[in-house]
Amino acid sequence: MILLRMPCKTICKEILSMSTPYGLIHRTRCSNWLLFVPYLRIRIALLCVMAGFSLLTGCNEWKSEQLSCLEVLTQGNIQQVAKIREQRFLGKIPPKRAHCLGGDHAVALNSNPWSDWPNYWASGDKTSLSMDAPLFDTIFFNSNKRGIFGALYELELQRIELIKFNLFDNNGTYEAYIKGFNDKPGPTIQTWPEMQLPPTHPHFSEVENNPDGVCSGELIRSRTMTGICNDIYNPLMGSTHQLFARNVQFESTFPELGMDELARNRHGERLGLLKPDPQVISRKLFSRLQSQPEKCLNGYGLDNNTNEAVCDYKAVSFFNVLAAFWIQFMTHDWFSHLDEEANQTEWISTGCHSQLENGTDQPLTAAMVDSIGCRSDDRINAAPVAETAFPGMFTHEGKRYLKRAPKTTRNNVTAWWDASQMYGYDKRSTQRVKRDPGDAAKLLLEGIENNADVSKSLSYLPIFESSDAIKPEWSGQEATAFPDNWSIGLSLFHTVFAREHNIFVDAFRKQATSTPYADSGLRNPLQPETVIRYRDVTPNELFNIARLVISAEIAKIHTIEWTTQLLYNEPLYQGMNANWYGLFKEHEGITEALKEITHQLNDTGDAYKTNSLYSVFASGSGIFGLGNHRYKEIPFYSFMKQTREDLWSLRNNHDINGGINHFGSPFNFSEEFVSVYRLHPLLPDLIEYREWNHDPNVIQQKIPIVDTFRGKATEVMRQKGLANWALSMGRQRAGELTLRNHPLFLQNLRMPHLHSLTQQIDVAALDLIRDRERGIPRYNEFRRQYGLKQLTSFEDFIDPRLSKDSPIRYEQEQLVETLRELYGQHQCDASKKITSVQLNDDQSPINDCLGHEHGSVVDNIEDVDIMVGWLAEFKRPHGFAISETQFVVFILNASRRLFSDRFFTSSFRPEFYSNLGIEWVINDGPDLQIMEQRSSNGHQQAVSPLKRVFLRVMPELAHELQHVINVFDPWGRDRGEYYSTEWKIRSEIPKDVVMDK
Repeated sequence: MILLRMPCKTICKEILSMSTPYGLIHRTRCSNWLLFVPYLRIRIALLCVMAGFSLLTGCNEWKSEQLSCLEVLTQGNIQQVAKIREQRFLGKIPPKRAHCLGGDHAVALNSNPWSDWPNYWASGDKTSLSMDAPLFDTIFFNSNKRGIFGALYELELQRIELIKFNLFDNNGTYEAYIKGFNDKPGPTIQTWPEMQLPPTHPHFSEVENNPDGVCSGELIRSRTMTGICNDIYNPLMGSTHQLFARNVQFESTFPELGMDELARNRHGERLGLLKPDPQVISRKLFSRLQSQPEKCLNGYGLDNNTNEAVCDYKAVSFFNVLAAFWIQFMTHDWFSHLDEEANQTEWISTGCHSQLENGTDQPLTAAMVDSIGCRSDDRINAAPVAETAFPGMFTHEGKRYLKRAPKTTRNNVTAWWDASQMYGYDKRSTQRVKRDPGDAAKLLLEGIENNADVSKSLSYLPIFESSDAIKPEWSGQEATAFPDNWSIGLSLFHTVFAREHNIFVDAFRKQATSTPYADSGLRNPLQPETVIRYRDVTPNELFNIARLVISAEIAKIHTIEWTTQLLYNEPLYQGMNANWYGLFKEHEGITEALKEITHQLNDTGDAYKTNSLYSVFASGSGIFGLGNHRYKEIPFYSFMKQTREDLWSLRNNHDINGGINHFGSPFNFSEEFVSVYRLHPLLPDLIEYREWNHDPNVIQQKIPIVDTFRGKATEVMRQKGLANWALSMGRQRAGELTLRNHPLFLQNLRMPHLHSLTQQIDVAALDLIRDRERGIPRYNEFRRQYGLKQLTSFEDFIDPRLSKDSPIRYEQEQLVETLRELYGQHQCDASKKITSVQLNDDQSPINDCLGHEHGSVVDNIEDVDIMVGWLAEFKRPHGFAISETQFVVFILNASRRLFSDRFFTSSFRPEFYSNLGIEWVINDGPDLQIMEQRSSNGHQQAVSPLKRVFLRVMPELAHELQHVINVFDPWGRDRGEYYSTEWKIRSEIPKDVVMDK
């Protein structure tokens, strides 16, 4: 009662000092305080009940965790958003809070450098569940709910701080972000002169002559070829040939250049493009150890694809080969440094020259080269660079800043989730896309004789013709917009979604036939009041609608299906679904209220508070569809009115564009985001080929992946059939993302077009080189830049949960010694400050000794390449196929690519997608959502989007998919109890030797 008599401002402060169940609300304005009255009452009631129960029973009858929770609540020491970079969360909490959220287990792991939330109740498998019956069904009495909501709270806190501290644009806007512009704080700026079309652009006059000076008309109806005009106020943003951004301070990039004193202090003179030697690292840390190397032959297998071939690899239990190829399919849409029309004349060595001996680089002898197995004559193209001149500096409030990174690179595809790998991203790539001459709304597909498909009408993509705009090495491949690095996995997913495109077109045509005069929902922005009937939609318009639908389907699959299997636990299941649907998926009223509040947040004063609130409310309402309705009533109450009038108008530019938020920095992918998608260990060397129309439990052949590249992919796809390849990849487990698990064929990849003596390349070594060429900070500084705790020695990589006599621990200890051998040690100097973004726990500057005594010999952990570091992270959150370091990069970028895309937010409407298109995306197809017959991990789930697509395009797999909940989980795996990652074959499937490994 005392709290209820406090002033509004005081009440808000008291409320917001505690954790909220659905995200962090950080110092919101009291103009919105009524929204939180229910939350306030719950918390007051909870505290009263806890206090009363304590008096009645005596505190000694309480669980010690509940006492810790009471102390946390009464003290109000909940982590808040940092005001300055050096005060960031770092993923670590005080022991009392850890005890409240995860019990003794969380406290035991609290002292290591890894994030705490994975140790909370219910954040792992069934062993993480509290078996005690809850006293009351509230968050703080129910241990499992407490753990999950605690994890979600901290993940949201990380996202807010990543948005606040990790946006660095290379396109000339960074100075305005720091200083502000026209009396507007930098983080709230949403339009930039640098994102306007230049006078030489073919659409310049079309935009410039518009009365509002923004994109309009045909430029905004659908996704454009080059990605312009997604944001109608910033036409260039996300389009082709824009500079990659950074998620780390410019000063921390390109550490080997030694431009920054802190970088020199961190690394001395130990770094270079080939220092430490990338091929030596590849062979000693990445190579898969083989029990029968004569049956693997460096990943090239045996003749005739015989089953006698054996290529050992560490397999992950809960992720399949479809998932591995899916990400290749995705990245072709998101980023590419390749300028296919440019002639690359500079060739560089890829290493195999030296290694550390007694702390100094020594040349490799011929005997050492033979022993290591590397190739000193390998050569590769140097990475293209856009700008190399000194970036210039500016001063703000006494601090000096670089205007951009020392070097920049260009993204030669669009940054939007627009399926550009299928449909094209410039004139040249678009010319490669074949449309059906009989129906221009469709993609051209060809029927193939003698394949295993049950329906010949679904067919395959056509093959490139000699007149097409292609490189010679692409000859014989399927015709599609992005044909480079073509593989059997790319062939599969391109074919799947080409079929899906045509199925949608057929459904639209069927609707037009049955109701030709009905309103399609589409509108022309030049005539927004004119109804477009189904019969009036032109083939070209329908083609573009289908592209919108396919793009949204792909984004949805990646967000709620691929990612939730990659990060297989309850907090991430809820978090990723929140990105799409919102945390209040089943409570439509709350969702609508939060959407409307989010829509109006730009009226709040403080820039960082505005962005923090935007992120929080989007967690509640979901990012997808933000701003696609506008109502007259005040936000919190409008959802109660059953006859609300939607005021959203195609004539209102803010309605069209108003659901997006760039948080003060133009959207593009960062080089760091590109780097974390180096996921080659997911691939096995051999595909275990099966056939759906024979016994799917029998492996017919073991086909080397290297024999399914380029034109060979097209050949074997047509020979063996789409459904058989989907079955084979769906059944087979992907490789584990860890050290000594890179595909051997990629370390020995034959590339006849290379200008080298070997005409081979080690792709694993090349990945290290590309990161160094593009200025990715080394591992420890990378973690600090992203708000994670640093490591102080190589031993920190060892999983602290393992017992001292564990064989796995022994293996990790041996790998630590190899890291020390490759990267070395040095005598540290405590006078050298090495970073500006973090402080020690005692608030002192972090120095070269990393907490060790001055002058002691310390590991060169600052020099570890980022890819080596995250593969060496043996302690990971439960169900994570990737490391926590990679994950924080996803937290930021996975949200931004939805936040910034108009077609996923305010323009996700029938005016653009059509009524059928909207329903197709929401319901995962032409019918209403279909529910799975059994629950999984405590959830009753709808049939997943990709499963629905597979059933449409490959109906012959219906029996095989009957028991599959997530298409990216190995199809033969028993998902078991709560988030089990155990490899257990489903009872319906007879065991075989290969599956049982």
